[in-house]
Amino acid sequence: MGWMHLIIAILTEVVGTTALKAAEGFTRPVPSAIVCVGYGLSFYFLSLALKTIPVGVAYAVWSGLGIIMISVLARIFYAQTLSPAALVGMGLIVAGVCVLKLSSAGQ
Repeated sequence: MGWMHLIIAILTEVVGTTALKAAEGFTRPVPSAIVCVGYGLSFYFLSLALKTIPVGVAYAVWSGLGIIMISVLARIFYAQTLSPAALVGMGLIVAGVCVLKLSSAGQ
């Protein structure tokens, strides 16, 4: 269940962070509420994941996959672009997350 909790933590963090731009400094109520609920749920599920996944592994996966997913959504919703170097960096993040997942498979 730890990895399922971590996936939920990542998804809710991504929703919250994506809504953060739309909240415009917490001046828009609906996106602001989405930010608060998203982050609240994210930390709750991250805390559940930490019961069975080492904190270093969980945080690396949570932040790494979050960065990638947010970058993709920023491209879709806000037309933000990434340089080739940024894309290479994200590829390295994916590789690192895969290594972490494989190395902790027996835990």
